[in-house]
Amino acid sequence: MANEHPAFFGNDEQESQGNIPLDLLPYLEVSRANSDEEKSQIQSEDESDAVRAAALRALVENSLLIGSDPQLLAELEGKLPEGEEWIEDIEADRQEREHLQALDAAAEDAALMEQVNQIYQSVIARAPEHDIDPTLSRVQAVLDILGDPQNTYPSVHITGTNGKTSTSRMVDALLGAAGMKVGRFTSPHLRDVRERLSLENQPISPAGFIAAWQDVAPYIDMVDARSRDNGGSTLSFFEVFTVMALAAFADYPVDAAVIEVGMGGRWDATNVIDADVSIITSISRDHEKWLGTDICDIAREKAGIIKPGQVVVIAEQDPEVLEILLARAREVDAVARVEKRDYEVVDRQLGVGGQLVTVRTPSAVYEDVFVPLLGQHQAHNAAAAIVAVEAFLGGRAIDGRLLEDGMLQVTSPGRLQVIRSSPTIIVDAAHNPGGAHVLAQALEESFGFRRIVGVFSAMGDKDVEGILSEVEAVFDHLVLVPMDGERAMPLEDMQRIAVDVFGPDRVDVHDDLVEAIDRAVHIAESTTDSADSAGVVVFGSVVLAGHVIDMIQARKGK
Repeated sequence: MANEHPAFFGNDEQESQGNIPLDLLPYLEVSRANSDEEKSQIQSEDESDAVRAAALRALVENSLLIGSDPQLLAELEGKLPEGEEWIEDIEADRQEREHLQALDAAAEDAALMEQVNQIYQSVIARAPEHDIDPTLSRVQAVLDILGDPQNTYPSVHITGTNGKTSTSRMVDALLGAAGMKVGRFTSPHLRDVRERLSLENQPISPAGFIAAWQDVAPYIDMVDARSRDNGGSTLSFFEVFTVMALAAFADYPVDAAVIEVGMGGRWDATNVIDADVSIITSISRDHEKWLGTDICDIAREKAGIIKPGQVVVIAEQDPEVLEILLARAREVDAVARVEKRDYEVVDRQLGVGGQLVTVRTPSAVYEDVFVPLLGQHQAHNAAAAIVAVEAFLGGRAIDGRLLEDGMLQVTSPGRLQVIRSSPTIIVDAAHNPGGAHVLAQALEESFGFRRIVGVFSAMGDKDVEGILSEVEAVFDHLVLVPMDGERAMPLEDMQRIAVDVFGPDRVDVHDDLVEAIDRAVHIAESTTDSADSAGVVVFGSVVLAGHVIDMIQARKGK
């Protein structure tokens, strides 16, 4: 392309050379030199024409005319050359070269991805992201050595129990539509660890991921060694990725960062940032093994991301939770923007592939904004994202075209994602009772299913009884499947709980994921209703959702 390889010289030769790509000018000069030398020796018109044709062939062989109609060469020569086999030979050679180059590129990509996987395996050998050692000192120590890269760009910090990732993606898309280069850090990933570190709405490249690790690894080793010498812990899995993300965003560099909390807030590794704007989505019970079962204690942990002077956008909460969040905002002199007080979803209507939402904010009323995600909860996530972007941009209303363009770019993989039709198969990362509640609502509202079969698995720390109780009235049947890993709940324990909620006649168990989905499809279709009235919903774990997406993609050959 012209912007990759300058096409013009800025000198007197420009007019005579025309639009010749710069990398081909040497070939043109050779042909001219040959022509000038031969002119003094060759008087015959036929011989001169032959030299000219040879020079043009040299240009063709070096890709100037490849892909053009042979008539172009005829126009340059004034006549067609005798025999066109040489053009076919050159085209065949070009195709062979391109094929070999594609093979080389694929081999290089495979080698990079292997290196990415090796880094990932080395990092997850550390303490897992849910293993909390409540201190920010290790992460802050590494960032201090790096020169505090997290302070080189403004940021939006997002916590809550459900909706964090979808809201993060909306904020990212809107800031991107405003012309900003945005870095986004979210967790967990569905299919590829690089999803956690997004640059301009794309996962960081394999080479970028490797470079990000190599840039921080020596300093992580230094802090680990000091911590061990003092009887402390090394950086956890999540802490390492937090450091990588914050440093990579500074190196890129980004104009803004959207940072999602991993767990809780106050002691989460991401709380080393001093965000300009924060968002707190709906808070309910989750990660109870680490955050406790008291909703007020959970709220206090999440309130820890509210920093002095920032704008904090607070989604609709239980009254006792809201008071805790507002008390923290008053304590640090933060400006609170509260749903149903300072902003609200005024209206919403279902549309093809999403919904039309009207939102009132402190700065404007935005009518019929298309949100390409399903479910009432996504309308509220969109409202919070809009208010946060308003605050980030100085409190002014967002241009209508910018808002439209930004929202059209929003995706949220693994959240009510339809991955197959006939029958419809949906994956959703609902892994707590709150997520299961909005899943059940969205299924009833957005899909005309007469029969729904769930495929379920969960981690051992989850409230499985609470999750299944939220969907029992909507699902006709449940198929259980195990997952690998130390955190996964044993299949026998899941079965016992599922039978208590659904009854023994509505629960099947399979050891293999493919067999479990095939069984669910068979049950869903065993009805007199038309095929499009049956649905299979895979839910309960982000890891499970990722596995199913991989499996379906592989079957499609993608």
